[in-house]
Amino acid sequence: MTFADLIESLDFNRQKTLAFIEGLAKAGDVQKTLAWRPGPGRAHLAWQLMHIAATDDRHVHVRMTGGQPQEPKYVERFAGGSTPDDDIPTFAEIKRYLETQRAELLAHLKKLDDSALGTKPNEQAPWTYREWLKVLAWHEAHHQGQAHLTFNLYKAAHGIQ
Repeated sequence: MTFADLIESLDFNRQKTLAFIEGLAKAGDVQKTLAWRPGPGRAHLAWQLMHIAATDDRHVHVRMTGGQPQEPKYVERFAGGSTPDDDIPTFAEIKRYLETQRAELLAHLKKLDDSALGTKPNEQAPWTYREWLKVLAWHEAHHQGQAHLTFNLYKAAHGIQ
């Protein structure tokens, strides 16, 4: 497996996530859809999608390269360990954050050659690049699946086909 193979997988997953959010816009009031929760205290659609983007932000800018998140307020609100709040980002903001943070991750990865796949980006890193990219691909699919389920529950609750 090469960086190109793993990048292709990350690209594929992000395209599926972006196609999913385009489908949200067809449900009517997209902000209402993004804010909907399947139950009290459960994550809304916007949180699920922003969580995917915030994970990219934190992983590439903090964990891989040792810097600071590009958008620290979003990482604080949407990265792992956060609690969904009622301040719902716009559809355009969600799409922008998903696109820019994946571009940031890919830009970092494209600087590396395949010999780096078996190495950790730094001493504090929990995984090698090969392991890390598999985790990020799984993570996106996991949360996109949760968002998809939430959207299906939303449609059922609102009589949308």
